Amino acid sequence: MPSPSSFARRRETQGLALGLLGVVIFSMTLPMTRLAVGAATDPQLPPFFVTAGRAAFAAGLAAIYLLAVRAPWPGREHRLALFVSALGTVVGFPLLLSLALRRVDAMHAAVVTGVLPLATALAAAIAFRQRPSAGFWTCAALGCGLVVGFAAWQGSGTLVLADLLLLGSVASAAIGYVAGARLSAAMPAERVICWVLVLSAPLTLPATLATWPVQPASAAAWGGLAYVTVFSMWLGFFAWYRGLALGGTVRVSQVQLVQPFLAILFAVPVLGERLDAATLGFALAVVATVFVGRAMPVGRPAAVPAAPSFKTRPT
Repeated sequence: MPSPSSFARRRETQGLALGLLGVVIFSMTLPMTRLAVGAATDPQLPPFFVTAGRAAFAAGLAAIYLLAVRAPWPGREHRLALFVSALGTVVGFPLLLSLALRRVDAMHAAVVTGVLPLATALAAAIAFRQRPSAGFWTCAALGCGLVVGFAAWQGSGTLVLADLLLLGSVASAAIGYVAGARLSAAMPAERVICWVLVLSAPLTLPATLATWPVQPASAAAWGGLAYVTVFSMWLGFFAWYRGLALGGTVRVSQVQLVQPFLAILFAVPVLGERLDAATLGFALAVVATVFVGRAMPVGRPAAVPAAPSFKTRPT
C-alpha cells in the first residue's frame, strides 16, 4: 500500500500535469479572442456578443454533459461560489479581455496578463486565510510594476484604456479561479464549470440574441469564437479545476508561468504578429518575478471550515 506521502506526491503531480494542460488550452484564448473580435481598424464580431455567445453555446454542451452523468443540482451552500465563479470567468474576464483586444495586439495582452499567477495565488491566500510573506508581497509589487511599466512604455508614457481592461480581466479571472477551486473540493471538478455555465444561461442566452452581429464576419472570426466556446470556456476548465483540486490552488497556479510565452508564440502563426525583443524581454522579466514570488512562503491557512460535501447519486 502506498504511503500517505507518496499518495500526496502523486496527487500533486497529477494536479500539475492537468493544470499545464489547462494552461496550454487557455494560452490560445488571447489570439483566438483577437481573431474573433478583430482590431479597431478591422472589427469582426462584437466583444459583447463574443462574451455572451461563448458562454451561451458552451452552456448547451455543459447541459448535455450534466444530463449524461445525471448530476444532481448543486446545494444552496454552493450558490455563492457558483455566482462568484460565473462573475469572474463567464462575465468579467472574457468581456474585459475582448474589449481590450480590440485596442491592443495579443502579444501586448500576454505580457500584461502575465501577472495572473500572482493574482491567483494572492486571491487564494485571501480566500484560504493564508498570510503571504513580505517576499511574496515584494514580488507581487515588482511584477505589477513591470507590467505597468511595459504598458506605459508601449502607450508613450501613459496607461491606455486597454491596459486597465486587461488588469481588470486578471483580477476577474483570479477571483473566478479560486471560487471554482473551492467548489472543486466539494463536487467533481468537471461539473463546476458546467454548473457555472448552465446557471448563467438565463442571462447569457438572451444577451447572445440581443447582441447577435448584424454585419458579416469572416470565417476566421467565427472559428475563433468556436475555439473559445469549446476549449477556453468549457473543456479547458475540466483540466484546470481538476488540477487545482488535486495539486492545490496556490501551487498549481505556478504552471501559469508558461502562459504568456505560449500566448506570444501562438500569436505569430494565428495572427501574423511580429515578436520583438522588447516584448520578449518584458515577458521574461514578468515570468522571472512570478517564479520567484511563487517560491515565497504564503503561510499556513488559519482554521477554515472544510468545503461542504457534495453527495452524488449513483450513475
